[in-house]
Amino acid sequence: MPDISLTANSSTGNSSAAGCEPFNGSYAKGDVLFLLKRVEIAPVSIAEKERLIQSGAAHYSEMLSVEKAPGRQYLELFYRALEQNADRLGLHIAALAHTLVSDKKIRRGKEVVLVSLARAGTPMGVLLKRAIHALGHGVVHYSVSIIRDRGIDWMALDYIRARHADSDIVFVDGWTGKGTITGELHGSIKAYNQSRQASIIPQLVVVADLAGVADLAATATDYLIPSAVLNSVVSGLVSRTVLSPQYVGPGDFHACVFYADKAREDLSRYFIEAVMPYVLAALEETGPVEWDHQTKSRLQERSRAFVDYAMSNYGIADRNYVKPGIGESTRVLLRRVPDRLVLREMAQDVQHLVTLAEAAGVPVEFNPELPYRAAAFIKSVD
Repeated sequence: MPDISLTANSSTGNSSAAGCEPFNGSYAKGDVLFLLKRVEIAPVSIAEKERLIQSGAAHYSEMLSVEKAPGRQYLELFYRALEQNADRLGLHIAALAHTLVSDKKIRRGKEVVLVSLARAGTPMGVLLKRAIHALGHGVVHYSVSIIRDRGIDWMALDYIRARHADSDIVFVDGWTGKGTITGELHGSIKAYNQSRQASIIPQLVVVADLAGVADLAATATDYLIPSAVLNSVVSGLVSRTVLSPQYVGPGDFHACVFYADKAREDLSRYFIEAVMPYVLAALEETGPVEWDHQTKSRLQERSRAFVDYAMSNYGIADRNYVKPGIGESTRVLLRRVPDRLVLREMAQDVQHLVTLAEAAGVPVEFNPELPYRAAAFIKSVD
C-alpha cells in the first residue's frame, strides 16, 4: 500500500482548501480549534472493517464504522463514572496545568500551545486550556490527527507554526497504552522537523501514563477517565480521524466526519462543565507534578513484560492486538472485533467494559495478576 501520508502532507503552505477551515465541533467557542477537514464518509460494519484491516486490503485510517447511540443503561455507566472520578480527574488536570505553566523543561516558550491528539486527547485539552487560563497564563488549544503507521498531520502543524513559536507547542492525550502513538509522534515530528527545518520537541502530556512514555503525566494508575466511556458524543461530535486519498488531497488537513445529527445526544460540553468545578478547586490545593525517569523506566519494563506475557499466554500473534488498560480496552470493544476481555477484578471502573463485552458476546476472564485493571485483545479474523 502506498504511503498516502506523503501525498497528504506534501505542501509546505497553509491550508485554505474547502472543508479545511478550523472549527470548534460542538464545544464552546474558544475551547478548541479542530484542524480537520470535514467530509462525508459511508460507514462500513465493524466486522468488514476488521477483515479489511487484517487482510491488508485497507488501513484502519481509511474507514469509519457506525457509531451507535449509547443506550440508557450504558449512559448510566458514564454518569456513574463521572460521579465517581470527576474529582480525581480534576485534581490531575490541575496538577498538569500548574506544571505546564511553571516547568520550562516541558514548555520552553512564553505561551502554552496545546495540541491535543484527536479524539481521546481533545476533552483533556479543553480542560487543560481552561485550567491554564484560570491560572492567568496565555493558552490556545488545537486538536489534530495522528494515525498509527501514517504519523501526525503535517498540514495541521504548518497551520500552527504559522501562528505560534515551535517552543510553545505541547502535545496532549488522555492516556497511554503500550506507547505506540507516542512512538508515532516522535518519529513523525523528527521527519517533519527535518523537512520543514523546524524545531518542535514532541513533548507529550497525558493524564494517565500506563506505558511510561509520556514526558509529563499526572498518574500511572489505570483508572476510568469518564470520557473514555463514549466516542464522538463526548469529543465535540467529531469522528475518529481519516486519511485516505479519496478524502484528503495535497494541502488538506486529515479528515473527519462531524456528526451534526447527534446534537441531541451530545455530552461534550456537559462533561467539561461537570469536571471544571473540581479542576478549579484543585488549582487552589495542588501544585506541579513530578514525573521522573525512574518511574517511567519501571512502567516501560512493566509494559514490555505484559505484552510478551499476553502474546505467549493468550496466543496473540501481533502486538498491535494487545490493548492494555481501561481506555484502550474500551476502544477495542467499541470499534474492533475483540477476542476476549481480561479483568484483574470486578469493580465499578470496569463495569462498562463488562456491559459492552456481554452485548457483543465477548468472553470475560479474570486474572488477579494482571498489572492493569483491564486488557482487551483483538481477534484474528483470518
